Amino acid sequence: MEVYNNLLELIGNTPLIRLNKIAENLKGNYFTKFEAFNPGHSNKDRIALHILETAEEKGLIKPGDTIIETTSGNTGFSLAMVSLIKGYDCILAVTSKSSQDKIEMLRAMGAKVYVCPAHVAADDPRSYYQVAKRLTEEINNSFYINQYFNVLNTEAHYRTTGPEIWKQTEGKITHLIASSGTGGTISGSARFLKEQNPEIKIYGVDAYGSVLKKFHETGELDPEEIYPYRIEGLGKNLIPKATDFKVIDHFEKVTDYDSAHTAREITNKEGLFVGYTSGAAMQAAKQLNDMGCFDEASNVVIIFPDHGSRYMSKIYNDEWMEAQGFFDKQADKSPNETEYLLKSDQEK
Repeated sequence: MEVYNNLLELIGNTPLIRLNKIAENLKGNYFTKFEAFNPGHSNKDRIALHILETAEEKGLIKPGDTIIETTSGNTGFSLAMVSLIKGYDCILAVTSKSSQDKIEMLRAMGAKVYVCPAHVAADDPRSYYQVAKRLTEEINNSFYINQYFNVLNTEAHYRTTGPEIWKQTEGKITHLIASSGTGGTISGSARFLKEQNPEIKIYGVDAYGSVLKKFHETGELDPEEIYPYRIEGLGKNLIPKATDFKVIDHFEKVTDYDSAHTAREITNKEGLFVGYTSGAAMQAAKQLNDMGCFDEASNVVIIFPDHGSRYMSKIYNDEWMEAQGFFDKQADKSPNETEYLLKSDQEK
């Protein structure tokens, strides 16, 4: 029988899909590495499995132990899923910026969730970094993943995502665009791809309110760059050691507004139900195209890291979009059949 033993055997080997309508006015050929095809619906399945299996091999964890991590949602869900299958307890510290969809999904997967304020300094005892560290100290037989400073985060993508992209493009990739949060995805993939062809350009996507772009350009962490923003899983207010800045050629910043609308555009034009950071990555591709970074021979791979179902209470919710000031005009909103019928009844 053709049977998988469990979901973990389905992690990786996600498809490369040509982008058509969303890219029709851009120079070159565009493809997405569609990570929502992982069983946990994001690229974070890769690091959850790799980090936990490496810890098992080293004898650092055993069934019944507690896995602890800081997360904006996707890594947490992947860890909760892998922990559930392997027999570990899972505790997650998430920021209040994480969508309610993500938080409820974490709890549904059996994780205990601590929601921490998003807009505090990384060394503030209320931050999700410090809460996770404190819980690790307090709970016996616990293991802190620490994805932002764990080299295995980067290694997971060096071993899987990079080689998959190289094979799927038959080595013809010319540019890689990926959002950068912990930096593991872009750094691991880029390191492998540049080993195969140093001419491949690597573009990281950063958020306004994050320190990554300026640090890449100056080597300095500028606190003046830090301010609240809405995109989840993109950018940072600290410098993650999982990010290899040497293999990234350029960081492009995108706005909350543009990223939200571009995510919805991808969904409406391609039928690919994507998350907020996927919109950010595609928006960066548009901006880089306008800057003249591509020509007709370019083969551009854009990593779409997760699935749109995790943002139903945010970018796919018209009321949330309205509250953020993301609708400039009524025509931007999704048609509401109920409102239309009510209006029709009133007119009658």
